[in-house]
Amino acid sequence: MSHQIIEDLTSRYTTKKYDRNRRIPPQDIAIIKEAIRLSASSINSQPWRFILIESEAGKARLDATFKNKYQPNQHHATDASHIILFAHNPIYKKEDYKKVLDINVALGRLKPEVYDDVLNGAFHFAALHSDENGCNASWTKAQTYIALGNALHVVARMGIDATPMEGIDSELIAEEFADELGGYVCDVALAMGYHSQQLDRNFGQPKSRLAMEDVFKVV
Repeated sequence: MSHQIIEDLTSRYTTKKYDRNRRIPPQDIAIIKEAIRLSASSINSQPWRFILIESEAGKARLDATFKNKYQPNQHHATDASHIILFAHNPIYKKEDYKKVLDINVALGRLKPEVYDDVLNGAFHFAALHSDENGCNASWTKAQTYIALGNALHVVARMGIDATPMEGIDSELIAEEFADELGGYVCDVALAMGYHSQQLDRNFGQPKSRLAMEDVFKVV
């Protein structure tokens, strides 16, 4: 099959070792940020926050969060060009959704007279995933993975290598980046940069995926 999308996804792989001397240009970082911001989410909730780590000081802070576990991923904190922490709001409220609807009103997408009906109707999706304390973290966390998947394709299209990491210490990240997270929770991160031609054992390996008939059923 020949198509640019298929070529992007075939060439994309999980980078194991980065060239720490190569940096993603600022103009490319700007594209990545905007692409992630434009990601889809359930009811357009956007219950996320993204922490971009690019300075040596920021990388040192992330490096320190690997002291207890997930050390195999630790070198990405200092070797990758940039790292993005994907964080979700564990208690997404109507007040949070109102910020989205207010933008819709300003853009002329939503008429003020139906504001409350849309608010109550759409927010029902969030309420279905909320417990008695208002926690809907499983739902909001799922939205961050939509953004992560979008980011993986975007960077592949741009010829930038990446490593999605669930192997991060969420508790220590919450402590170290408390000011930036503002109560949001980070369970996954994305390292980005350019692979080391000498040390990246995953580069150039054939794609390993289940057969089409094993994953797709047509009815």
